[in-house]
Amino acid sequence: MECRRTNNVKGTTPMTYIATVTADLELRLVVPGGPSLPVLAGLRYDSDDPWAVRVAFQTGGEGDGIVEWMFARQLLTDGVAKACGEGDIRVWPSMQGSDHFVNLAMASPSGAALFEIDRDALVEFLQQTYLAVPTGHESDAVDFDAELAELLGGR
Repeated sequence: MECRRTNNVKGTTPMTYIATVTADLELRLVVPGGPSLPVLAGLRYDSDDPWAVRVAFQTGGEGDGIVEWMFARQLLTDGVAKACGEGDIRVWPSMQGSDHFVNLAMASPSGAALFEIDRDALVEFLQQTYLAVPTGHESDAVDFDAELAELLGGR
């Protein structure tokens, strides 16, 4: 993990945030009527975008074989304990025997997929993101002046 200094927009002493949290997890793609298939996924959290988690699925398909989705960190956090989400992305907890999973259902115009994520591995990743940028401090980790300047083309 990397560390960097950011300016606190409230004008107080600058805070230090961990810049990036990553984890490589093996998810299970649920196949109706067949055995689930392993899919490698890279989870990435950047304090530059403190409300989001990116998940890069290694599909082995054309090009680089990676499909990336972005989720709200809070959606994944809530989905560990209860069903949440609507539309294209839904998350909910489940059990098979003594194994605890978090289900991640995604839909797009090109198809739909249901993944099972090991609950403990996901919780460990999410805990690290909250150590990087605690709840309620997300806006402190963003340099709004720099973001605005970039949007305005450096003016």
